Amino acid sequence: MTALSLFVAGTDTEIGKTFVSAALLHGFARAGLRAAAMKPIASGASERDGVLHNEDADQLDAAASVALPNDIRTPFMMREPIAPHIAAAREGIALDIGRIVDAHRHAATKADIVVVEGVGGFRVPLDDTHDTADLAVALNLPVVLVVGMRLGCISHALLTAEAIASRGLTLAGWVANRVDPNMLYPDENIATLKQRIEAPLIGVIPHLAPNDARRAADSLDIGLLTDQLHRKD
Repeated sequence: MTALSLFVAGTDTEIGKTFVSAALLHGFARAGLRAAAMKPIASGASERDGVLHNEDADQLDAAASVALPNDIRTPFMMREPIAPHIAAAREGIALDIGRIVDAHRHAATKADIVVVEGVGGFRVPLDDTHDTADLAVALNLPVVLVVGMRLGCISHALLTAEAIASRGLTLAGWVANRVDPNMLYPDENIATLKQRIEAPLIGVIPHLAPNDARRAADSLDIGLLTDQLHRKD
């Protein structure tokens, strides 16, 4: 069976990309797949025992069934929790897309499926000329879009889906993540998105307090993604 990789994009920051990525990893592991995680670019890290740690990357490590070396899982990790191109410039780091592509190529040899989490929204700058959409294109992966269900999500989701298509990428599916438990008429919002997004709804994750990626995996139809894995054979 040929390895499959997915690029997890979000409609914005703080809408649960890491949470959904971890839930996907748990779901793939339950399906008997060796699942690895990458968060190629992470802003916001602290040093423990001489090693930089990022909370999101640690969450992905905990959910993955295949461990990757830190420099493969996260080739670029910056200390300040700010926009990555600003953090990288302040630390004198060049966010080299080619290095990430090489790291992903290595990761794909170690697992049946690799979940690659983006950073922020789909068009977050990486330097003066490139953004995370360019990274997704360079990796040439099908995209899973995480929609944070809150007021304004319809426009954000449709604009992001349009941007994904304009780059020639495949939208493999989308996940509705109930980030705002007080959102009015969430089901109607989801119905509107189902009508307008030409990709399957993989699942609706309820608001969980505290977040529990294992429980969230129960809400995902992993088969909608693993079917693509089998079609590549």
